[in-house]
Order: sequence, then structure tokens, then C-alpha cells
Amino acid sequence: MVAEVSRVAGLVLAAGAGVRFGGPKAVAELAGERLVDRAVRVLVQGGTFPAYVVSGAVELDVPGAVVVPNSAWAEGMGSSLRAGLAAMPEDVDAALVVLVDQPGLTADAVARLVGVADGPGSLAVATYEGRQGHPVVLGRAWWPEVAELAVGDAGARGVLRRHEDRLVRVACGDVATDSDVDRAEDLRRLTEP
Repeated sequence: MVAEVSRVAGLVLAAGAGVRFGGPKAVAELAGERLVDRAVRVLVQGGTFPAYVVSGAVELDVPGAVVVPNSAWAEGMGSSLRAGLAAMPEDVDAALVVLVDQPGLTADAVARLVGVADGPGSLAVATYEGRQGHPVVLGRAWWPEVAELAVGDAGARGVLRRHEDRLVRVACGDVATDSDVDRAEDLRRLTEP
């Protein structure tokens, strides 16, 4: 008997206005590639399918991804997470969630998280030197609770805390970084020799 494979979709939260950055981070470029395109590429190379991108402050066209417009994007990350999960088709068992402003994420890290996803009850988080970060795997069974707790700038953190006993922590610090691009100079530092 062949084991059933969990279907894990990628979800990029890319709706923010990037006030401190000076504009929407999704369209900022690193090495000639928009951050949103980079995130989708890493998700697909890491084994997620399909890839979804939640847009908001700026309209996005992202080849290889389903774009989910979030008209409530100004309410915070929680609204984007809710919108993205609501857009997933019924045959998706889990969503692997990433933030658009973490260009140090790699396909190897994504693959590690995809590898521990084991169906609708999956709950996993990447760790970096012991700190929890992204990606986060949220099985479909957790989505109603995530939708309830994801308010303002709170994403899935409340669900992860509530269910620490079920949470699988996956070390990714040897293959990726969790540094985010908060200001324009952060991105410049990545491109300067």
C-alpha cells in the first residue's frame, strides 16, 4: 500500500505598504528579481504547489502563482493570512506560509518543512538558532482557529503557542536565514559586495 502524500500549498504574505521601507516590499528587487517572485520561486523549488500570493497595497501580477487580493490589507498581517487560507482549494492539506520580506529563505528550508507536513493536522515552524521564524506549516485542521486569532498584525503565533505540544520545530539555520528586509538599507546591504 502506498502512503498518501500531503498536498502542501505555498502562501506568500505580500500585502503590506512597506512604510518603513519606503514602499511595498513585494515589488522591491534583489539581484534583478522582485522579492515576491523570489519568494514564489523558492516555494515552488522547495516542493509546494500551488503557490498563492496575498496582495494589497499594490496590485500584483506574479507568474506561477495565484494572486489573492486582500482589500482589508491595512488591518495587518492577520487579514492577509485569513484571505490566503480562505482562497485555498479543498484538496490542499496544509499551507506553508512565508513573508515576502525574507530573501534569505531557501528552497532547502522550504523542503524541510514540506517534509514534515503529514496532512491536515500538520503544525510546524522553522527555527534559527533556537528562535521560531518562517516558514510555518499550518494544516487545514488549524485554519478555523488561525482565522479566529489572526487579527491585526498577529498571524498564527497564537495557534503555535496554544498547541506547542503538537508543534514540530524544524532547524533551518544551516540552510537559510530569517533576517527580514525592514528598511531600504537592509536590501542594499544584501546587494553590496
